[in-house]
Amino acid sequence: MKLLMLGGTEFVGRAVTEEALDRGWEVTVFHRGHHAPPPGASALHGDRTAPGGLDALAAGEWDLVVDTWGGAPTAVRDSARLLSARAGRYAYISSRSVYTYPAPTGLGEDGPLVEGSPDSAATAYAEDKRGGELAALDAFGDRALLVRAGLILGPYENVGRLPWWLNRAARGGPVLAPGPRELPLQYIDVRDLARWTLDAAEAGLGGPYNIVSPAGHATMGALLGACAAVTGGRAELRWTEPALIIEAGVEPWTELPVWLPEGELHDYMFGGDVTRALEAGLKCRPVEETVADTWAWLRTLGGQAPQRSDRPAPGLDAEREAALLGL
Repeated sequence: MKLLMLGGTEFVGRAVTEEALDRGWEVTVFHRGHHAPPPGASALHGDRTAPGGLDALAAGEWDLVVDTWGGAPTAVRDSARLLSARAGRYAYISSRSVYTYPAPTGLGEDGPLVEGSPDSAATAYAEDKRGGELAALDAFGDRALLVRAGLILGPYENVGRLPWWLNRAARGGPVLAPGPRELPLQYIDVRDLARWTLDAAEAGLGGPYNIVSPAGHATMGALLGACAAVTGGRAELRWTEPALIIEAGVEPWTELPVWLPEGELHDYMFGGDVTRALEAGLKCRPVEETVADTWAWLRTLGGQAPQRSDRPAPGLDAEREAALLGL
């Protein structure tokens, strides 16, 4: 198989590239040249947002294109149009954010969607991802695979959610743990996402799939317990009622990454139906494995994970945490 990876040097793109290389595929990575692709991949350089930025893709044929783009849908539109006659399939890594909010627990791929256009400039994340989906469908039709990922965790994370919890646990001492412990989570390990995407594309699947673990695959207690254990057991998790956290003005998801209190937003983020993906072979590794492997990777970087320039670093200030814990 010949894969063209649009991106391919960070997080999801890197996991897809490494998975393809492990399969013995021939991989070409198209990127701006800011980060080196994994060893074994060939590279083409260009900027999808600049005039003439796709010139390096003017020639060549591939069995599969994987695209993780999350900005202006026009970039997906132009890439997909250029490659539609020279690539077998197009897998677009989208997001469950394309579903309109609020959404009930158990929402499947037929749920209502936000508005989007393949001809739009960058607007908002959900609308941009929907526009990217439409761009892929316009160019590739039923050869387009729409991978609607949920929360993505694992090695190479450049958003900072799991790395923050790991570093906080590694510092030890009392840790503000947002409850309840049994709060169900739904996420996907980036490597499971990569594996399923390549398997599905190779099998000729098309259309939308929710790619995230089954609801309740992990809990907040299991996630933070794994973080505490793998970092040496120096963290003392102090489980705190959600109401106390909210009353103190702490922002869920950003100041306390991954966590959302029970309610509409939690149901929207952690209650998707993944029956279709499971029937198509999705397998999700245990949360303990995701946490341990992310910590092992993070330690190779001295604990300093890469951080996307377009995303603020998450996490709760140490002084605010101490005050909330009465320390």
